[in-house]
Amino acid sequence: MQKGFKDSETSARARGFRSMMGKFGEYLPDMDFPINAKAEGRVLIPWEHQQYPNLTRRDSSGGVDEMLGGPFNPDWGSDGNVWEAWRRTCHPDTPSRRLFSSLRDPFVFHTKDYLRGNSSTPSAGEDFNFMEDTAANFDFCTNPHEHYTQGHFFTDWRSIPVLYPVFSPARAKGFMDVRIPSHYYYGSTKGYTYGWDFDKKVLTPVDKMEKSWDEKINKVFWRGATTGGGSHPPGFSPQYHRHRYLRMTSDQSNDTRVVTFKQPNSTEYQSVEVPISRLNEDIMDAAFVKVSGLYPGGLKALLAKHRFSEPVPLGKHWSYKYLVDLDGMSYSGRFMAFLASDSVPIKATVYTEFFSDWIQPWVHFIPLSPTYKEIYNIFTHFSGPTQGMLEAVNSTLVLVPPEERKSPEDANLKKIAMAGKEWKNTIGRTLDMEVYVYRLCLEWARLWSDDRDSMNYVPQS
Repeated sequence: MQKGFKDSETSARARGFRSMMGKFGEYLPDMDFPINAKAEGRVLIPWEHQQYPNLTRRDSSGGVDEMLGGPFNPDWGSDGNVWEAWRRTCHPDTPSRRLFSSLRDPFVFHTKDYLRGNSSTPSAGEDFNFMEDTAANFDFCTNPHEHYTQGHFFTDWRSIPVLYPVFSPARAKGFMDVRIPSHYYYGSTKGYTYGWDFDKKVLTPVDKMEKSWDEKINKVFWRGATTGGGSHPPGFSPQYHRHRYLRMTSDQSNDTRVVTFKQPNSTEYQSVEVPISRLNEDIMDAAFVKVSGLYPGGLKALLAKHRFSEPVPLGKHWSYKYLVDLDGMSYSGRFMAFLASDSVPIKATVYTEFFSDWIQPWVHFIPLSPTYKEIYNIFTHFSGPTQGMLEAVNSTLVLVPPEERKSPEDANLKKIAMAGKEWKNTIGRTLDMEVYVYRLCLEWARLWSDDRDSMNYVPQS
């Protein structure tokens, strides 16, 4: 059987997809699989062409160039960018399709509460509102100003505006790529695989750096590179998702955030303003470990507001109860490893993947909004108040031992960690990825067939 992977033959993603087909490839006909060698999505079809397909060429057998009527340039030059292409997928009546988009600043978090009057007790506020799910279905068509917060709208790689099938590991809303399992999930590599013994080159059920729940550090941990988007147009990288998170968790100012928690040995909730510098000291351990891409003002400006540290092995993550999982240039390739561990993933993403309909937020992982503003309250809900929070309530308070500050919700946090691990070991296995790919290939083969209608599913009456 010949499998044509076009120009992606040598890419790790194409090799990974071919490996997933290894057990059943001989049973499939000859087919081409256009594998996306980049992390970002590629297929963006204008709304008009989706509604009226006869406006564009639909025969993709001749390749992208033939469908476009000319050569396809893989990167953006000076003739457009992803946001301009993406907003054309929206309905013509939406704000994103209008000539002037909103100039609202999406990065302002602190607003004055005029309803508080002279009361010295703050309300819980919107920081105590938790997401029901990730932001994968967020509507940028009606909220164009929010696109500045997501780096995939600034990628350097040109999107494809015609109905050409492309297989990609993740898909953001508006894109029409066909989702396949990531090679990071399927293969075993030192930076992405839980339980991989690099000395013996074998996969073990329990990572040798794993910690028991009570031994884990009660903090929110993240390490990664400054990836997140391209430079088309340039100058917007300070607002990419990873940069915003690091700037928030690196903040050493006296600006305050409202946190809400139950006081020790009480059923009453208390809301209090705490300096973000103290919150970050008590709760956060986040840092960049590698510089990738451009930043306004150069390296000096980047270092000024973002914490950096030395790289750590993947196993270092298992020392912490909370593991933040942030999008990179596209999806995060570490999510499956986080799920397999005995820690709890806190996932912020605008992407769906092959498993997105199989996994449940708040059961297998904790969803996080793109603003990240509720993360301090997520921590206090499950882990109880820190010493700094109690001191903000009563400045003369003596040291309260950690065991007295511990919340009973810690048991539920552990349940999420264990449920995520069970999901990974029963539904997120490499076998499940192979089954998904096999079913996908069967449908792909049906679409390739000249007599495809004879293979349509017809339910029995």
